[in-house]
Amino acid sequence: MTVPLSILDLAPVKSGGTPGQALHDTIDLARRAEEFGYLRYWLAEHHLAPGVASSAPQVLIALVAAATERIRVGSGAVQTGHWTALAIAEQFATIDALYPGRIDLGLGRSGQRRKELYEGTAAPPPAEEPRIVDGLLLPRPFDFSILASSPVVRLFGSLLQQPGAESPDFAEQVDAISALLDGSFATEGVPAHVVPGENSDLTVWILGSSGGESARVAGERGLPFAANYHVAPSHVLEAVEAYRAAFKPSDVLSEPYVSVSADVVVAPTDEEARELAAPYPVWVRSIRRELRAIPYPTAEEAAAHVWTEEDRLLVADRVDTQFVGSPATVVERLETLRRVTGADELLVTTITHGHEERVRSYGLLAEAWNNLTA
Repeated sequence: MTVPLSILDLAPVKSGGTPGQALHDTIDLARRAEEFGYLRYWLAEHHLAPGVASSAPQVLIALVAAATERIRVGSGAVQTGHWTALAIAEQFATIDALYPGRIDLGLGRSGQRRKELYEGTAAPPPAEEPRIVDGLLLPRPFDFSILASSPVVRLFGSLLQQPGAESPDFAEQVDAISALLDGSFATEGVPAHVVPGENSDLTVWILGSSGGESARVAGERGLPFAANYHVAPSHVLEAVEAYRAAFKPSDVLSEPYVSVSADVVVAPTDEEARELAAPYPVWVRSIRRELRAIPYPTAEEAAAHVWTEEDRLLVADRVDTQFVGSPATVVERLETLRRVTGADELLVTTITHGHEERVRSYGLLAEAWNNLTA
């Protein structure tokens, strides 16, 4: 069974490059992705990271939509804790008004207050060992709670929210966005009508990394769900199972619809792909240690980094689950991911230092994937 492929892009800034160059590369890649036959092109939301230029995905989504003709464009995902429901609805409905029927509004819990983490009361996760389920690696979980005490987290909070502001409950915010878009929103009997907004063709998605609130909210509201294997691979099966268990048919979906992400690098040979992917562990380490991605290094720059055993453990789950190789190698691993998760769609993300190598990776993958049913 072949399912559609879509793309998640961070507009990566490479070492020696500029954010402007990264944004031009994103526009070019989106055009090429449309030629290759990808279904969607999603932009992530990241802030204060020297190596990521997608800090304003709403703006970038509009630019990508303007530069393409057919491919769906959207967010993967809006960090809802930093925005009001009205701001999200207005921004995406404005884009949809110009490019109707092509815009996806992906919502995530990032930025939402997790009291147990910020107050240091979270219990550490159980010491789970890596396991293989029907050919799919589920690595030892990374303990994200260790990042909560970082001063960078407090810096983000101070810059991304007004003083004293508190993020609403995620489920309540999803409901408010949906109500604003379908015209049913009212407070104390007073309606609010979003212009542009009401009766838009926006497709709302929920993105999640575990079997927690995001999966439950998506299922209970009958919305499509994107499960995160490329950042939190240990919990992907838990996430899709929780979503399906909670699913209730809606006006949007009559049955569950799941997209699953994967980090991928494809080249003509396994050896060349491994060379292109060599900087990836260094880049992931910068995210895990400093919460800010560095400009994506060259292979030579990556080779100069000194590694400790602690560093290797820090990035092991991401590195071990990156799909790297020739088209046949990567297609085989992606097919395993699809089969084990039951995914209806796969969302791939590729980062290399060279832009043309990244474009080529997506092209080789699309051709090989489409040949599965040729």
